[in-house]
Amino acid sequence: MPENMSISVNGQSQVPPGFRFHPTEEELLQYYLRKKVSYEKIDLDVIRDVDLNKLEPWDIQESCKIGTTPQNDWYFFSHKDKKYPTGTRTNRATAAGFWKATGRDKVIYSNCRRIGMRKTLVFYKGRAPHGQKSDWIMHEYRLDDNIVETTVSL
Repeated sequence: MPENMSISVNGQSQVPPGFRFHPTEEELLQYYLRKKVSYEKIDLDVIRDVDLNKLEPWDIQESCKIGTTPQNDWYFFSHKDKKYPTGTRTNRATAAGFWKATGRDKVIYSNCRRIGMRKTLVFYKGRAPHGQKSDWIMHEYRLDDNIVETTVSL
């Protein structure tokens, strides 16, 4: 790669002209998320780690910007925070509101094999149950348990 085409990471990225990051759901799960949970190196580090509970939706776009061209989609990794230390419920609250799951989870397939799920969440301003629905939508991806067990060795 020529020296003037060097690429740095998030926020200060100097991506080549015309670069677009538009992965398929299968690529997000099979390449990026699988490698992330397996602690494998990702060739081009364009997906940033964020703490979703400390960021409002309107702050995510600046934290996860790639290059200088306008974007409609932002990609990031975030650990799921537990609502209670010993429980299984997920905490999706921020200082200004909360993310609420909507609809059914969608199954993601690769070569006719189930590899993961996509959950759709909508951001509500305020506190449940009286929050005010906003236009912010997030898709949360997760690998199937059998995929994680075969790729992560502890």
